[in-house]
Amino acid sequence: MRSGARKHAHNRSAKSRLHTLEKNYLQLLGAGKKDEAAKSLPGVTSAFDKAAKTGVIHRATADRKKSRLTLRLGRAA
Repeated sequence: MRSGARKHAHNRSAKSRLHTLEKNYLQLLGAGKKDEAAKSLPGVTSAFDKAAKTGVIHRATADRKKSRLTLRLGRAA
């Protein structure tokens, strides 16, 4: 039970970090700061890869999120 609680806490913090990174990236895009968003994209994709590798999120979910974030960067004016 303690092990499960520890893993739950770790997964929650990892997911929270992913949500924060994604939100900050989307705020940069929304503000029209395409250059800064392009610089932050590798960090966001790396975080999703690491979360998928450790089992926090599913591999397909990470791939889908990375793809959609990259497409949004391409569509930004």
